[in-house]
Amino acid sequence: MTSSDRLMFGAQTRRSNGLLAPFLWLGGVIATVAAMTIGAVLAVFTAAAVAVIALFAGVLIFFAGLAMRARRKVTPRRRAGDEDVIEARKVDGAWVAYGWERAGR
Repeated sequence: MTSSDRLMFGAQTRRSNGLLAPFLWLGGVIATVAAMTIGAVLAVFTAAAVAVIALFAGVLIFFAGLAMRARRKVTPRRRAGDEDVIEARKVDGAWVAYGWERAGR
């Protein structure tokens, strides 16, 4: 088997039969558990962040719906004294008023 065959079919594992092998195995297990723990904690934080964002979005949509409903229900009110308002225009340097004639005269 040539070196290119080893790359193609996967490198063979090297076993160490020394006194260091159990400590290396224990270090690998500790690193794996630490990585899994960190990943789980990050997953919980991500899920909590998504839940908070969804809650705020729901509250925002609720208040937007209330605002739209209130806007539809509002009808323009007539101001007290709208009948007394007249229109005036300036014609040749003098003001001419329209709308001051009362009905029934």
